[in-house]
Amino acid sequence: MTEPNELKVEALLDIINSSARKAMAEYKNTEHGVPSVDSGTFHPLDFATDTLALRKAIRLLEGACEQLNTILAPPQHTVYNLVNNHTSACIDVVMQSRIADVLDKHPEGLSVDVLADAVNLDKTKIARVLRVLTLRGCFKEVKQDVFANTRLSLMLKATNDVGCYIKIQRELPQYAAVLYETMVDQEFARNEGKKDSFWEMDDEARDVFQKSMMGYTEILSFSTVLHYYPWDNVSSVVDVGSGTGAMFIPLAKMFPHLRITNQELPETLKLSINTWEKNAPEMLLDGRIEFVPLNFLEELPVVGKDIYYLRSIIHNWPDEESRVILRNVRKAMGPNSRVLIHECVLLRAFEEPDVGANESSKDHKAPEPTLLNFGSHLTHKMDMIMWFLFNGKERTLKEYKAIGQVPSMPGYIDDV
Repeated sequence: MTEPNELKVEALLDIINSSARKAMAEYKNTEHGVPSVDSGTFHPLDFATDTLALRKAIRLLEGACEQLNTILAPPQHTVYNLVNNHTSACIDVVMQSRIADVLDKHPEGLSVDVLADAVNLDKTKIARVLRVLTLRGCFKEVKQDVFANTRLSLMLKATNDVGCYIKIQRELPQYAAVLYETMVDQEFARNEGKKDSFWEMDDEARDVFQKSMMGYTEILSFSTVLHYYPWDNVSSVVDVGSGTGAMFIPLAKMFPHLRITNQELPETLKLSINTWEKNAPEMLLDGRIEFVPLNFLEELPVVGKDIYYLRSIIHNWPDEESRVILRNVRKAMGPNSRVLIHECVLLRAFEEPDVGANESSKDHKAPEPTLLNFGSHLTHKMDMIMWFLFNGKERTLKEYKAIGQVPSMPGYIDDV
């Protein structure tokens, strides 16, 4: 008889096989085939706005692969790998020196000697950094000491939104290094608050930050909401804290009947107007798009719209400020209005049965024997980022209900 632990390993192998085949099918459906690890160009699916099926498959694949390795590898090996992962330091070198930008002009590859001269760094050390990253498919060594970009390293170009998001996180390691000290500091450990100085930016920093937020949108595939919410039944939507508002440009094109209001602080709203003028000037001619300044901690959004959409807003703020934001939204809502809160949702073991993310869907229940959250670390990584930057947090659905006092009717926020 096969013993239980062996059965779990076999189940994980089945999950790896089936999820990998589902991911392959999504790539093949584009008629461009499955990408290679050293491809020097992007795949059309890399920037598709609807990649839900692919991401579901990858969520299972990643979690099952890591769990399988944890089961079968000696614990010393696995723990050592947890601690000694310096990929982020190598990525930072690449970002600061703009190596991906230099190599982009040489798709056939560039020798490390010429590359070192171009970025003014030691050639031996550059080669060591790049070889660490080539092991992960980020850059490729086409021949000895000659390196070229891959579709992963192209994400690290200075003009790439995902690259901007990575760049603004370069301070995180120094915060992480003192995490224990912040936990034993009596004043800081019990304080839930944010650094107001984080939001004090000049025009250049504000532009980089807003580009990074579009990169964050790509990373978490927030644009999926464009395809899976019944926008046909909606006539107006307010993007509360819209940033540049770029995510709703394809929404406006997909649903010409929609009237869209972008609301942000005045300085950022200027970027929003510029973004729409550059990418969708025709949308501004028919009066369907409006730009209205808003400080959501002090003011109400425009009144009486169908949908109030908050993407990556609430996770930036402690509970007290979050309640203020939601209360202001609630006061602006009409009797048939709905609020959409688009955030990461943490799942925890031993939660009450009725507080799972998206309770009406089985998609959020990881199949046996995969771990909670499908074994994925992404939502908890985001939780740590909120902690490091703001002493804040991501939340469970139960915690979202607590700050919004949401009754059973989905999408409805009662007075708080």
